[in-house]
Amino acid sequence: MSIFRHIFLWTILIFLHLANAKACNNNGCSQVRGFFIFGDSLVDNGNNNDMLTLARADYSPYGIDFSDGATGRFTNGRTFVDVLAQLLGFPDYIPPYAEARGRALLQGANYASGASGIRDETGNNLGDHSSMNQQVSSFAKTVRQLRRYFNEDNGSLCNYLSKCIFYSGLGSNDYLNNYFMRDYYSTGDQYTPAAYAASLIHDYTKQLTDLYNLGARKVVVAGVGQIGCIPYQLARLDGNNSRCNEEINSAISLFNAGLRRVVDRFNGGRFPGARFVYLDSFQSSQDLIENARTYGFEVIDEGCCGVGKNNGQITCLPLQMPCDKRGKYVFWDAFHPTEAANVILARKAYGSKTRSHAYPMNIQQLASL
Repeated sequence: MSIFRHIFLWTILIFLHLANAKACNNNGCSQVRGFFIFGDSLVDNGNNNDMLTLARADYSPYGIDFSDGATGRFTNGRTFVDVLAQLLGFPDYIPPYAEARGRALLQGANYASGASGIRDETGNNLGDHSSMNQQVSSFAKTVRQLRRYFNEDNGSLCNYLSKCIFYSGLGSNDYLNNYFMRDYYSTGDQYTPAAYAASLIHDYTKQLTDLYNLGARKVVVAGVGQIGCIPYQLARLDGNNSRCNEEINSAISLFNAGLRRVVDRFNGGRFPGARFVYLDSFQSSQDLIENARTYGFEVIDEGCCGVGKNNGQITCLPLQMPCDKRGKYVFWDAFHPTEAANVILARKAYGSKTRSHAYPMNIQQLASL
């Protein structure tokens, strides 16, 4: 091969390397253009900090293992979506909507709010929060803001949004802080479990359709995990030899089955370009508990930080001393997983080789489309 051909090939390689480096610098070599997050305290990263609510986590020892300390994340370190953002290649965590400004919105925003649900009244017993309807409205404002960065060209904006990933995880509070809180809410008397699940699915389908109409195409929808097995519920069992509150688990299984059918409908051709993924959080959390020692966990039935039976009667209090071996606990407090559990759950959702955790594909495959 001649010296000139060598020089030519090296020039091409250097050019491609520089072009790739420029692309990476724009968004840290991320696999998608942006990441937009909707949900409750499982993924909230600070939106409730300035609200008048009991559902907040901007105090120590929350964030004890997080680089920035107590930011409003309801765990000791990273949340499920923090880990997902890293797996997707983002250089920084996705900012809470309450703090996201300007061009930073191009990387995405997190609209999740502790205590929120599909129904507007869900979580009112804890104070202020941003319901799913309010989160969708906030995203609509974001879309209007983003339009300026695409010279008011709707086609370019829609193309950008089609290359982003959207995550939505709601429903837990519609059971914990609504249906099964019968001293405060009437839904438990008004609906059978099947009718309530159907009502939630009806409302949630509309909210997800609104997101689609605003430009969402690659959408990850998480089912509700085994909330009948969290320390908060275990602390309330009457010693009936059951490890979990099966009444709650049975009710949410109806919701989860309906949600998977919703994903099938979005993928069925009536919504052009839609690529929806269902995360079976119930199966994933069940696997985490049943195979805890395989994953390195030693404590599966109590929070690392909390008060009372199972550290689940009262959640983690300000300045309370948490457990030392946080990586050995599945639960951080009465309701939420530890960072160690979040890492495992996020990796399953991102790269699972089976449909038992992510259906009909995993998040890595969704990002590559």
